[in-house]
Amino acid sequence: MSPIRSAATGKSTVRKSKMPARVAFVGAGPGDPGLLTLRAAEFLAAADVVVIDQVSREDFVARHAPEGVEVVDAGHGEHGQPLTHASRAKLLVRTAKAAGTNDGHSGLVVRLMDGDPATFNGLAEEALACQKAGISFEVVPGVSAISAVPAYAGVPLTAASSPSLHVVSGGDTKVDWARSTGSNVTVVVLGTPESLAKALGDLLDAGRDAATPVAVTERGTTITQVTHTTTLGEVAALMKSAKVQFPSLAVVGSTVDLRDRLSWFETKPLFGWNVLVPRTKDQAGSMTARLASYGATSDVVPTISVEPPRTPQQMERAIKGLVTGRYEWIGFTSVNAVRAIREKFVEFGLDARAFAGLKIAAVGGVTAQALREWGIEPDLVPQHDQSAKGLLEAWAPYDDVLDPINRVFLPRADIATDTLVAGLQDMGWEVDDVTAYRTVRAAPPPAPVREAIKSGKFDAVCFTSSSTVRNLVGIAGKPHASTVVACIGPATAKTAEEHGLRVDVLAAEPSAASLVDGLADYGLGLALAAAEAGESVVRPSARKTSSRRRAK
Repeated sequence: MSPIRSAATGKSTVRKSKMPARVAFVGAGPGDPGLLTLRAAEFLAAADVVVIDQVSREDFVARHAPEGVEVVDAGHGEHGQPLTHASRAKLLVRTAKAAGTNDGHSGLVVRLMDGDPATFNGLAEEALACQKAGISFEVVPGVSAISAVPAYAGVPLTAASSPSLHVVSGGDTKVDWARSTGSNVTVVVLGTPESLAKALGDLLDAGRDAATPVAVTERGTTITQVTHTTTLGEVAALMKSAKVQFPSLAVVGSTVDLRDRLSWFETKPLFGWNVLVPRTKDQAGSMTARLASYGATSDVVPTISVEPPRTPQQMERAIKGLVTGRYEWIGFTSVNAVRAIREKFVEFGLDARAFAGLKIAAVGGVTAQALREWGIEPDLVPQHDQSAKGLLEAWAPYDDVLDPINRVFLPRADIATDTLVAGLQDMGWEVDDVTAYRTVRAAPPPAPVREAIKSGKFDAVCFTSSSTVRNLVGIAGKPHASTVVACIGPATAKTAEEHGLRVDVLAAEPSAASLVDGLADYGLGLALAAAEAGESVVRPSARKTSSRRRAK
């Protein structure tokens, strides 16, 4: 800061100038969230402002950036027109200046760029604009679509028969296509569908063999990826008939023929399936991630809402008894029960040390994991039947010599059955069966979701409890007859059948992971059957045979 002399007093004063934010050019990768680098995630987590690119990455921002971070769209202007590189550079400089601070420390503007910042992304123009404006910047390279999208399509870029690689921007009007006409050259073209079509036409006109294989991939590396294979002579007709969507990429060359044997992504057992997950959003994360690993998209529709008990006094007395040594055991029969106790502990200023000397039981692996995340290792988890019945079979009877206290604390839902309580009492235990939380039916989903459920737009539905079956049917109606029904256990399956649904998949063990794995096995079976019949795989939502699935 420079001293400014005041004309009125003749004294020197100091004016604090606003320091521009520093800019980080961060590669977002080609689309798959798993391809975002660790360094990129670190910058997003520290961002004050995120400037996104032509392909919006709001999901990346939501996952990694701080809550409430400002997001600026650099893909389009105020009237929806695509911005040029020069316009984006001006916008970025304005944003960095506006995000500056007066405390001597610069803020951070993350310029999130599709793929790799240095490849066909305008990094040079935007970085030079920052340099001219005196704004500091750094670059975080990203996974480029040039290599990632063909890899996800099962198309190597080079092979013994094609050792050379040419990469072209479809919008470049000054390409010397004569250099790409040799049969030993693989050509990768990036751009909009329109620019791809023109570029491939120019390559054909330059003399590349019309029979050369071509693979056109849209929305590459995402679970909505689609790859079309054709020849250079036929690709123009394909681009029109298939209505290829942006972002898109084309590979031209002999390596495209390897796709039949090397396709690994689009051949996943649930690839392209849209799966309905009737579960609360905070519980659905592991299921949606596992579904995505098998190639499926998923829509979460909450069917229940978890609420505190209407009167808290019973829980408060039980927590006090837990601290004062009233109980020998505490039994957790759900993740919601763990969460309810943990919230009460926070309210009362307690932590996991309050469980000292207490034996802890968990009904299954998922509940046990929730305890471990709290720093608590359960003493008892049934190994096989992870249910109230299995927990009872693993629980030892009360022994007045070995057990100093004969009382058990069971924090449970208001609608829990009496099986566990009655069984423990039969074994000599005194049980405090306490309502830790209430499960109430959620509000109906929006009309388009209800229509999708009833009309068969979902390929499958995963039921994790009997209440999810009852509540989904109650708030949205029965899934269509074509929808594959997967259930977490026999009790849930029985409820589904009672509601007129035919159960196709029963999880090998009562866990969300096993449920998704069972659905993937079912999808694989459909693919194998189609292959044996010499047919292409048809997703359940495309079949919609009205009489096939509904139980009579």
